[in-house]
Amino acid sequence: MLLRENVPLAPLTTIQVGGPSRYFAEARTAAEAVEAVQFARARNLPLLVLGGGSNLVVSDQGWPGVTLKVAISGIQERSEHGKVVFQVGAGEEWDRLVAHSVAQSCAGIECLSGIPGSVGGTPVQNVGAYGQEVCETIESVLTFDRKESQIRELSKKACGFAYRSSIFNTSEHERFIILEVTYALTPSSASRMEYADLKRYFADRSNPPTLAETRDAVLKIRASKGMLIVLGDPDCRSAGSFFKNPVLTSERHAELHARAAARGLQIPTYPALAAQHKVSAAWLVEHSGFSKGYIAGRAGISSKHALAIVNLGGATAAEILALKTEIQRRVQDAWGIELQPEPVLAGFQSA
Repeated sequence: MLLRENVPLAPLTTIQVGGPSRYFAEARTAAEAVEAVQFARARNLPLLVLGGGSNLVVSDQGWPGVTLKVAISGIQERSEHGKVVFQVGAGEEWDRLVAHSVAQSCAGIECLSGIPGSVGGTPVQNVGAYGQEVCETIESVLTFDRKESQIRELSKKACGFAYRSSIFNTSEHERFIILEVTYALTPSSASRMEYADLKRYFADRSNPPTLAETRDAVLKIRASKGMLIVLGDPDCRSAGSFFKNPVLTSERHAELHARAAARGLQIPTYPALAAQHKVSAAWLVEHSGFSKGYIAGRAGISSKHALAIVNLGGATAAEILALKTEIQRRVQDAWGIELQPEPVLAGFQSA
């Protein structure tokens, strides 16, 4: 295990803010990850697990303990029960896996193209976009259980997947370190079209798009919204969507529609699971006094996507968090909804 001291964390995140980590360990094997946990435990230090840094905001004071970067790589594949199973190291770049699966004519994650970060981060928030969620293809997750001090494989059911959540960021937060994820994809050359943006993109076609065409479309749509990491694009200094789309009960959803109608507005919504409705957080933000391109000092909102808080250059974590709090306050005042942040907020006393 490579162990360093006082390592700056800002360059290791896509939003590029935050202070250093007291200790920094990079683990390329499961054994090295366990060693890092034991190092932190022996010194009674807090542990921060770092993947691709695309969903993380670190405080200006940095991290007072050990930051563990899981860098376990490798993609192994096999055929099993009519599926193609991909066993992937948690440190692999997510989009590399998506590109590989598309090249192998395996469907199931092509709509998740262009999402930054590592494979190990995808089960934590049950990453989803354009009509697909990773829980639809995840078979199991190999973890180190910090509570029981042993390596454990968790089944899909045991992961407790729900909209943008799992046990890894709710009931068992900080208990498990993800080492490897196993996905079961479907051999196919065609993609499943369920999302409005993609349907519009291919509206003039009579035959279904191929996986490669779908991937290309998703990448173009994400780029148009500033949700694709492009070198030199200031809109890309972000942590992606900063807020989750609220999921409301039917009753609460009706109340929100009535409140909007009273203002002569119509909320774009789409059904979520069971009797719930998922509401566009971007719409709520834009109808609470904010707009794309909004500037608050060195922090701001992306010129392409209302949900992305961006570092306009030299911003501090405090400035990013101040804008996040102001957005939450105004949405609460205007619509009675408390927006929940999507990124991990590390090293803050309160968030």
